[in-house]
Formats: sequence, C-alpha cells, structure tokens
Amino acid sequence: MVTLTIDNKKISVPEGTTIMKAAASVGIILPHLCYLEGINEISACKVCVVEVQGKVKLVTACNNPVEEGMVLFTNSPKVRSVRRTNVELILSQHNSNCATCVRSGNCNLQKLSNDLGILDIPYKKEITEMPWNKEFPLIRDFGKCIKCMRCVQICDKVQALHIWDVQNTGSRTTVDVSRNRTIEESDCSVCGQCITHCPTGALRERDDTAKVFRALADPEMVTVVQVAPAVRTAWAEALNLPSYMATEGRMVAALKKIGFDYVFDTNFSADLTIMEEGNELLARLLDPKEKRWPMFTSCCPAWVSFLKTQYPQLADHLSTAKSPQQMFGAVTKSYFAETIGVEPDKICSISIMPCVSKKREATLSDMYSAGELKNGTAQGAKRIPDVDIVLTTRELARMIRAEHIAPDLLTEEAFDSPLGESSGAGVIFGVTGGVMEAALRTAYYCVEGVNPPPDAFSDVRGFEGRKEASFRLGERTLRTCTVSGLKNARDLMEDILRGEAEYDFVEVMACPGGCVGGGGQPITDGFEMADVRGPKLYQLDEKRPLRFSHENPEVAKLYEDYLGAPLGEKSHALLHTHG
Repeated sequence: MVTLTIDNKKISVPEGTTIMKAAASVGIILPHLCYLEGINEISACKVCVVEVQGKVKLVTACNNPVEEGMVLFTNSPKVRSVRRTNVELILSQHNSNCATCVRSGNCNLQKLSNDLGILDIPYKKEITEMPWNKEFPLIRDFGKCIKCMRCVQICDKVQALHIWDVQNTGSRTTVDVSRNRTIEESDCSVCGQCITHCPTGALRERDDTAKVFRALADPEMVTVVQVAPAVRTAWAEALNLPSYMATEGRMVAALKKIGFDYVFDTNFSADLTIMEEGNELLARLLDPKEKRWPMFTSCCPAWVSFLKTQYPQLADHLSTAKSPQQMFGAVTKSYFAETIGVEPDKICSISIMPCVSKKREATLSDMYSAGELKNGTAQGAKRIPDVDIVLTTRELARMIRAEHIAPDLLTEEAFDSPLGESSGAGVIFGVTGGVMEAALRTAYYCVEGVNPPPDAFSDVRGFEGRKEASFRLGERTLRTCTVSGLKNARDLMEDILRGEAEYDFVEVMACPGGCVGGGGQPITDGFEMADVRGPKLYQLDEKRPLRFSHENPEVAKLYEDYLGAPLGEKSHALLHTHG
C-alpha cells in the first residue's frame, strides 16, 4: 500500500494505482476528455492535471501512479488556470455550434467548458473542415474532433479493424480513415463503437428522423415500425425516465403517440429467425457430407461484414438466415401487406435498432425479397427494399423529444398483431449468447420432442467476450462458442484456421456485450452499459408466458397460412440470403 495526501485527505491505496483512481476512491472526480480505462490512457487532453507539492510542473492524473508520501492538490489556482487554458486551446480548434450538435446536453467538452466558466475563447479559431459522404451510415465531423484518440484505440484494441489513424503533425494533426482511404474503401463494419466512445459530436450516425417524419405525414403511406429487443433496455436513458417506468408498454405508447400506424416487435421475427436458423443447424448436423463447421450465426450485420472482408474463406460457414430486422421487413411487405390489402410499395417499413450497421444492412442487394417475390426479378422491375428506414435508439429518443412527448404520462399499450407476439427466447437476442440460447432451446425440442427447462442452456451467458460450452443434443455433443467484440472474433477465427479450436455452432456479436452495448444505443460517457442493460432482457424472458420460439402462435400461423415450413421454398425466398 502507498500512503499519500489528496486535497488534505490522507489515504492509502495499492501500489501502482493512478492518481485519478486514488482521487476517485475518496470521492474526488477529476475531469477528463480522452481517458478510457485500459483503452486510452495517453493523457492527450491534459485536462486531468493535478499539482504535486514540491514539483514545478503539473502532472496528468490518468497515467501517473501515486508515490509514497505524495501530496496532491486537484483544484489549486495553478491547476484551475492550466486546466482552463488547455480547454480553451481545445475549443480554439473546435466547432462550438452546440445548439446544432447531436451531443448537445451529453457532451463532456460542453460540460467542462461550462464548469470552468469559459464564456469566450482568447485564441484565434482554426477549425479543420474536410469532406465526408453524408449518405454513409457513420458520419464524421472533423470540426468537432478534439484529437483524443478514443476512436483510434477502440477500433484498434477492441474491434481490431484499424479504421482510424492520426493524420498530419503539429497543429494540423487530426484523425481520419487510415491509409489514405475513404470510409467507403475501408473495411469499416459500421459497428458504431467509435461513436459511443467519442466524447463530442465528432462521430455520429446518419440522422434519418426527417425521412420518418415525411413518411408519417404522407396520407397514402402505411407506416409500420418494428422495435429490436435491446432498444427496450435503453430507450428512456436519454429521457430522464426512471427505469421502473421505462416499460415496453410505454415505449409502444410513445411510438403510437408519434403517429406510427402499426407498432410491432422485432422479437416476433427473432422467434422466426430461430425457426429458420435452428432448423438449418439441424439440417447441417444430419448431412454427412456437410463440411462447413462451425456454423456461424448471421444476425449481426457488423459481424457478417467483418467476416466477409477479413475472412472470406469462412463466409460460407455463415447461416443463410437473414437477421430478425430483415426477416421482419420481408414478412411486412409480403404476408402483412396481403393481410391488410395494401401494395408493398405503399408500406414504409421502419426499424428501430441499437445498431448503426443495420442502416447499411437494409440496403444490401439480398434485402429486397418481398418485392422480388411479388414482381419477379425481370429487368426494369421496381426494387422495393424490405426495410425502408433504420433508426438507432438515439434517434428514437430524439423523435420523442421533438414531439414533446412525456413518456411518464402515457398509459401503457401493447404491440399490434399479427406480428407482435414473442417469446422469451426472442427477447434475449439482444444480449450476447441470446441467439445461441434461443436456438438451442428449439433445437433440443426438435431432436428430443419435449421442451428442455427454459434455462437449460444458461451456460452460454456472460460478458467475458468469449465463452465455450457443450451440450447433449440427441446422440451427439454440440460444442458451442459465444463471442462479442470483433477483436475476440478475430482471435477466434485465427484459432479455427490454425485448427486450435473446433466448434459446431458459434454466435458472434460485433459489439461487446451484444446489442445491448450496440453502437446505436444512448451514450453514457466513460461507462460500459451492456452489463446493466443485459440482465433486463433476462428478466423479461423469465416473465414471458412463452419461453420457446417454436411455441409462438403467431409464428406458427405465419407458417400455416403463408410460408409453409421452415427452410421451405417460400421461406428460403423471403427469409434467407442467396449470395
């Protein structure tokens, strides 16, 4: 232990503890902009400086360890003066139009400037402006970048894609796409982790709320919205709604208040995904000629993009089942359109996702199934996307605020039918291991003829980043692996290629912790929220009267009335990729 004094408080902390952590242990929270524990400890912003008695120069608290007998002052006149100067210098190169910034009210730089009482900048403003494709799902505003390097470190250390890098030197230093590429030329998976770890508005998702408002105002358009499972764990975080009031029912009520004609639950198509993907797994297991092991889940578009760009030789190991978002869109513009007697092109299919990569997924060539099923693929035929617009959880919160809706005053409402019923298995899709667990519940039923205990496969749960488990399924042992975070996925792929790991079924989520920690979720700077949001989905699972995807009556009716059977001709046309 090391004994020191911080702001006249004598404390003891373990040797090697940073000054910042030592201060936090006695309730002294030091301001910072660049620091991310274990990820970015490079003292780039110089905002966390403290004064050490007996030393002329201030030291940064984030990456300097305590020393025996050290006497520290965290808010002395000298500290305040230097800290203020450092922030003023940052602001001299920052586009400070806070009123039109997506992070206004949730920005560390804005808060710190206010806390320091900075009302004007004594330095000449020099703001970097560079072109960016505003149609790309991920938007970078160079004028708001503070060169903290968080995005670089997250992409390098957590996601292992190395999309961002430092460009230029000195006062011209900025961050841009690495190796002089455009973002379109890069291998960016659009996971959005750089967005959720950016302390300012330098990175954000493409805002599509205006498109939704236009669709809502069109009297000839039927608006159908689906909500992903992870959204319900976080939608109210930015609305100051207590967690006990942030229910599914109030979320539905808020969406109906906004004006959507139909509000459905993506959990329905999560159950549908299990019927297709689970049966695909069983079909592969029964085929003695099948060599594509392991089978990878395909629900996460950022993971699918990662695999196809980084390990194309393993791409045919992916399940051909579409993600729940895209299955829902295909069913909406085929089965549901016929049910309500509306042409597919008169339905605006909107999804609310915890994910930025879903915006790109909706535009992929395989995601126009419903229109092609109806009109064929003849040259000149109008291509109708299954999902027209994708919003993030953050965009949903912005729409609720824009409509001046107070969710706490709303009466809870239920999802609409016939695409609103779901099981607990569908709910847990939003957390790492959830797709695996849901699939195993149904696979066990298909093999054994009886349901397993609902929590029989809970060994796949956990936020470790990579977790292995084995289960008996009929006469064989099924070896599984659940992975979250793309660096963990890269390590796994390398192990598989070297023959050091063998599995039958692998689930990968690009974002650490799964969709609950997705790149489209609300931002709580400096905190990882996946392990807070994830348990909420397991609680919903436990409360659901149905715990198994194959018991969803609305899914059963869809097969009976329209699709026929899992992996059948119509199911394959609508619910599977073909490339």
